[in-house]
Amino acid sequence: MVNAGKTSGIILKCLGGLYTVESPDGIFECKARGIFRKKGISPSVGDNVIVENGVISEIGERKNFLIRPPLANLEQIIFIVSTVSPVPNFLILDKFIAIAEYKNIEPVIIITKIDLGDSKPIKDVYSSIGIKVFEADYNSASSIQAVRELLKGKISAFTGNSGAGKSTLLNAVDPDLNIPTGEISKKLGRGRHTTRHAELYRLKDGGYIADTPGFSTFETNRYDIIRKEELAGCFREFVDYTENCLFRDCSHTCEKGCAVVEAVANGIIPKIRHESYCAMYDEAKQLKEWELK
Repeated sequence: MVNAGKTSGIILKCLGGLYTVESPDGIFECKARGIFRKKGISPSVGDNVIVENGVISEIGERKNFLIRPPLANLEQIIFIVSTVSPVPNFLILDKFIAIAEYKNIEPVIIITKIDLGDSKPIKDVYSSIGIKVFEADYNSASSIQAVRELLKGKISAFTGNSGAGKSTLLNAVDPDLNIPTGEISKKLGRGRHTTRHAELYRLKDGGYIADTPGFSTFETNRYDIIRKEELAGCFREFVDYTENCLFRDCSHTCEKGCAVVEAVANGIIPKIRHESYCAMYDEAKQLKEWELK
């Protein structure tokens, strides 16, 4: 543990007021200055910090920040989607992808359990809109190596429905992690919550990965709230059409002559993505002003 001097580092874990920091001097636990609490700031996993005499004295500017679980400075979010047990929920997936886009975090999809179900519907939809899609085949070394290359040198988070196989995939990518995995509960149709808090794990090939609680643990508005006016900008395949839309205040849900609606009708924008957008737009319309603050 560092007791004196000044060093910089990255927070790997926050638990009970103690922060685990990795620095050039090693990994150590420390506390944070009380001034942060007075300012309503909390150091979070992924923060770049300055530690002086064993105490966090400065928090670097954040590229982005997720509220729950608290994670800072992510470069990509890896969405683990299984073909079965649990079956894909496209609306929930699209909600989380929208939040990633809103936060300028690159969304990536990895499909698991490809031996038990058809991965093509998932792959076709998301590949067509420019999102990277991988398949996790544990019988193929090249499949797992492709995931290693994806993670190398970046700060990433794994998330997805509980039981989709996040921890299993992480352990295949880097066996040294040895992250506990849970069994699928047939009664509930989802996995037990083996991940209790966000924590960054250093990968042996370089980079960090956060294993986070599954989708079923959180409502998406706990991650962040997107106003209805900003929502279309979180659907990357809409951009070319919203810019050319005839209507200035168009909701892009059902208006006759809307460029987005026409692109959906012509099969250019996947119908299932537009259905997710419309459901999210309806939810955003119901938000009260105090919820947006």
